[in-house]
Amino acid sequence: MTIKRSIKTPIQNRVVEAGNLVFVGGCIADDITQSMGPQTQNILTKIEGYLGEVGLDRKAIVAATIFVTDLAAKKEMDPVWTGFFGDALPTRATVGVADLGGALIEIVCTASRG
Repeated sequence: MTIKRSIKTPIQNRVVEAGNLVFVGGCIADDITQSMGPQTQNILTKIEGYLGEVGLDRKAIVAATIFVTDLAAKKEMDPVWTGFFGDALPTRATVGVADLGGALIEIVCTASRG
């Protein structure tokens, strides 16, 4: 199996392709002072941009893990999530965590080429 890494940062490759699977590393919003809805929108837009660099779009996302610092605020994330994906909703797990360095949400996802 060929493994291809791209969009290198000092601490990770944002995208790693292994076979037909494309992994997008954890993403947080550019402006972590915003509420969870705008942070979610910013993150999803960033993820779609990363996928675009490897020839995919949001419809290729098959699974996501979402980390949030406040599960009660998740209700602000849900309409942004469903609006972004429409009928192409991936599977997801939402996990409450104590701290994300000031961010309210971080998203990790897996996409497929096949």
